[in-house]
Amino acid sequence: MTSVSVVAPIGDRQPRSKDSPRVADRQLPLVEKGEPVDVDPALVRRQRSMLGAIQLCLQVAGIADKEAHLALGIDAGHWSRILSGAAHFPLDRLGPLMDMAGNDAPLQWLAHSRGYELRPLETTLEREVRELREELAEEKRKARWMADIMAGRPA
Repeated sequence: MTSVSVVAPIGDRQPRSKDSPRVADRQLPLVEKGEPVDVDPALVRRQRSMLGAIQLCLQVAGIADKEAHLALGIDAGHWSRILSGAAHFPLDRLGPLMDMAGNDAPLQWLAHSRGYELRPLETTLEREVRELREELAEEKRKARWMADIMAGRPA
């Protein structure tokens, strides 16, 4: 099972009035990014709802329900209602959920349900090549700067 830890405190859980939300209630907790996990697109397409895709997202990552709701800052009662279908998953927590689980099953499900194909803007390999090129360019810049200093030219 993957362990998930909350990086930032969620805040105390004291009752509040509807007129004065606490600042802590408006901020999302920070969650650690999970290891990337590939999800079979056929498995995602078999889900009947977004809730099924969310549950699949967590299941593939090996994240227990209790870990998920705590890390995402969702009240246990509300989480229980979400899982039973009596409440909706908060959309502002969808990105952190996928980051934490290391997969995009809910996003894949949504794209497919709307008749779209989902693909990354750049592949992992393309991203790695771009990052390496950026690192190489920075190293070349540093080498030129050092060469100028060693030659007595102004930097």
